[in-house]
Amino acid sequence: MTDFTMKTDADGVAIITWDVPGKSMNVMSIEGLSELDAIIDTVLSDDGIKGAVITSGKDGSFAGGMDLNLLAKMKEDAGDDPAKGLFEGTMQMHALLRKIERAGMDAKTNKGGKPIASALPGTAAGIGLELPLATHRIFVADNPKARIGLPEILVGIFPGAGGTTRLTRKLGAMGASPFLLEGKMVAPAAAKSAGLIDEVVADPVAAAKEWVLNAKDADILKPWDAKGYKMPGGAPYHPAGFMTFVGANAMVNGKTQGAFPAAKALLSAVYEGALVPFDTALKIEARWFTNILMNPSSSAMIRSLFLNKEALEKGAVRPEGVPDQRVKKLGVLGAGMMGAGITLVSVQAGIEVVLIDQTQEAADKGKAYSATFFDKGIARRKSTEEKKQAALNLITATTDLDALKGCDLIIEAVFEDPKVKAEMTKRVEAVIPADCIFASNTSTLPITELANASSRPDQFIGIHFFSPVEKMLLVEIIKGKETGDRAVAKSLDYVRQIRKTPIVVNDARFFYANRCIIPYANEGARMITEGVAPQLVDHAAQLLGFPVGPVQLTDETSIDLGAKIARATKAAMGNAYPASQADDLIFWMEDLGRLGRKANAGFFDYDDKGKRQGYWKGMHDKFPLADEQPDLRDVQDRLMFVQVLEAVRALEEGVLEDIREGDVGAILGWGFAPWSGGPFSWLDILGAPYAAERCDQLTEQFGDRFKCPDLLREMADKGQTFYGRFGPGAKAA
Repeated sequence: MTDFTMKTDADGVAIITWDVPGKSMNVMSIEGLSELDAIIDTVLSDDGIKGAVITSGKDGSFAGGMDLNLLAKMKEDAGDDPAKGLFEGTMQMHALLRKIERAGMDAKTNKGGKPIASALPGTAAGIGLELPLATHRIFVADNPKARIGLPEILVGIFPGAGGTTRLTRKLGAMGASPFLLEGKMVAPAAAKSAGLIDEVVADPVAAAKEWVLNAKDADILKPWDAKGYKMPGGAPYHPAGFMTFVGANAMVNGKTQGAFPAAKALLSAVYEGALVPFDTALKIEARWFTNILMNPSSSAMIRSLFLNKEALEKGAVRPEGVPDQRVKKLGVLGAGMMGAGITLVSVQAGIEVVLIDQTQEAADKGKAYSATFFDKGIARRKSTEEKKQAALNLITATTDLDALKGCDLIIEAVFEDPKVKAEMTKRVEAVIPADCIFASNTSTLPITELANASSRPDQFIGIHFFSPVEKMLLVEIIKGKETGDRAVAKSLDYVRQIRKTPIVVNDARFFYANRCIIPYANEGARMITEGVAPQLVDHAAQLLGFPVGPVQLTDETSIDLGAKIARATKAAMGNAYPASQADDLIFWMEDLGRLGRKANAGFFDYDDKGKRQGYWKGMHDKFPLADEQPDLRDVQDRLMFVQVLEAVRALEEGVLEDIREGDVGAILGWGFAPWSGGPFSWLDILGAPYAAERCDQLTEQFGDRFKCPDLLREMADKGQTFYGRFGPGAKAA
């Protein structure tokens, strides 16, 4: 079983086919690199071979990138000097791709090389594009579903197999930046327009072969190997290039706030590499790549945003022995913002939807949400009228509950009132098939209590979407005490259908995500009551990589929602409710009618168009600013630990059953410091002994909410890590 095979046709063109056994998409492995290296040696040494075409045996794709487990293996194989192992392994990749690029040509004359082209049947990502960039011409199939790009930055690394250096020299720093710094993936036509690839054709293998047979010496010489090469847009010491790099530096720091090391390392590799010859630039790229791979942030991001996320999407926590439960017909109860969003993502996946509301007008409005979404897509040329009509034809908007007959999944998204939900559950269960799964989209109400209204609680489950549904990647599935395996499997299969990432948690107040988010928002409010400047609070969070700070988050989600949650929690918990100054602030703001963005007045002032105009100074009339502001680190630690400790408690109490779900859920659900890999990865980076010690300091300084959980204390005493004790490897052992 080999990843790469070669056949030479009668014309003397070697067709090199990449086809990894047992994989739906090619990924590069150590074995694959070795096989390709040997094949390239054969191509260059055999006088009967005129050139080569590298293509894929996978239908509709070339390659999905590097097997990221390979990077971990490089570290392990290097023993006591992992950095050396990573650097040398990276340089081996550079040597292979450079061998392809130079193709046997004379070092002095740049002549005598053999043309090597790439023929991509579809998607090419990461090494799947870095390899073609080393060939002499890139042909891509006219496949509108294909996506071309270098998405490494999105998982905490950057293109380290020459992609950073080649793309910068090919397009210039400015032209390469959307692909390198944003991980942009584009369709073939857009990739050609950007200069990423060379040709979009119906038959890329035939076109590549014809080009190989007619290529001249000048056709295979890369611009950066030719005498007199100048970087497009100017190198750093050129007046135009200087301004480009000044702007790029500002853009990177503006977007990352310095919290994501990969972006800064990438920019350093580009800047330093642009000052030296190409082969030296590859060494610089390899050194910065090694630097990032040695950073614990990189390992944590790769694990959470690639390995763990992929595992969850492929059913890592799906109950065993339950047959396929894909949804054929979905019933959505409530056509408000959540119900309309759920309907949209479902019809995008080709699922038939019955959308129910109390009035036909409300139901039609919910359906119109999908129409508006597609209209915007059509205006941006990302959709078509045909796709819009096909999606709308899948939606039945009605007030008639009888239309739910034949549904195999119901998602209830009505008003957050237990009595209203109970009534709907009983009315709908009288209509739907006996084996239909019933799910509630509640964000706070306990699933076990809601299931009391059901005649079949084993088929009752929570499916908690985040708003806006079409943009948020996470779906939280909540098991009630009597929820059965088929309900869990149905929910997971549905989430997979709509291409979102699921986490499964056990029922408890606020489940998992809100359990951690609410303390984050409350800590921000509490600090304001202590006289901490709201600017400091929000900026401290943004410097940690959070998309928005807790003060702004409260304004965006609405202040009266916070007040409502506080009252409901207090009513449920009674004397056990942990009252705080945060409640005083929220209730006071509610009384003033400053309810947040939706009221054009909250912690921020807004103009008539709803644009933020700065923090509302009136809050300091009741809660004056302190003359001396706290240390940034204390503010940041309060914001981090108040969430992370809730995650630990959720694991301790069995709400979380898998720490992978805790990490992935935190990043995708509320944007928890992505560079950290999530709460458990962050604690592993800190080390349990230090984390426990810091808990003690914060408890003494700020209160019992920072008290070290027993589990964390035990792990600190034993010198354990979360992934060492609870990770999939530990479970397998």
